[in-house]
Amino acid sequence: MTLLRVRIDLAYDGTGFSGWAAQPGRRTVEGELSAALTTLLRSPEPVRLTVAGRTDAGVHARGQVAHADVDATAYAAVPGRSTRSPEDAARTRLAGILPADIVVREVSRAPEGFDARFSATQRRYLYRICDRIGGLDPLRRHDTVVVKDELDVAAMGEAATRLVGLNDFAAFCKKREGATTVRTLLDYSWSRAADGTVEGSVVADAFCHSMVRALVGSVVPVGLGRAPVGFPLDVLTARARDPRVTVMPAHGLSLEEVTYPADADLAARAEEARATRSLDD
Repeated sequence: MTLLRVRIDLAYDGTGFSGWAAQPGRRTVEGELSAALTTLLRSPEPVRLTVAGRTDAGVHARGQVAHADVDATAYAAVPGRSTRSPEDAARTRLAGILPADIVVREVSRAPEGFDARFSATQRRYLYRICDRIGGLDPLRRHDTVVVKDELDVAAMGEAATRLVGLNDFAAFCKKREGATTVRTLLDYSWSRAADGTVEGSVVADAFCHSMVRALVGSVVPVGLGRAPVGFPLDVLTARARDPRVTVMPAHGLSLEEVTYPADADLAARAEEARATRSLDD
């Protein structure tokens, strides 16, 4: 069997899922997408997926990217008797198989060296908070967290900026055996959107488990006037989980975008990303 690597760009409402990763007895994004691809390709074995960001239960995505290595012959047969390309036919047919809370934006043949997880150079997340009584749009209650008091957005932005750079984010991550917590935070900023919602944009080369929601939880006390602007940086420097930092609710978070280098640099980027990182690198 000749294998072909396929890139899948997708979005989903994370409300009804126990996260991305397949888990026995639980509804997950990976489980639904794998089942849909298995049906589409008439595969005798479940199609396995690799994803750019393994989102937690309740976290949404508008710009998720995954790849799958599939039987090239089965993939070529997806259009059937139509004149459509396998890519267009796969996207259309998946729309008829997948549940309404998952949308496949695009299916494409992955260029040589592409790895949805390791070839990525940046992941951008968005966190939404409503801080004005009566200000929550009820149609957005599943992607916006409510706080009771108004936030000082400028103070939050100043506190967030101090965390940008190459650092050990152990204080903001759930430690996993053998995994590094060194990351490069490329941008962390806060602003008030046109609808009055306070939005946090968090961009890094990669994230460890619970990192984004903990980063948000470190600056919210600053915005509420309960902690000084330097508090998040003090937590970072301590390199230990701080009980004053609340891991914010999952439903306010969305993976907005994953970026990749030029095709010629994909393999090199993947090799670099697989290497264990330290602050001495």
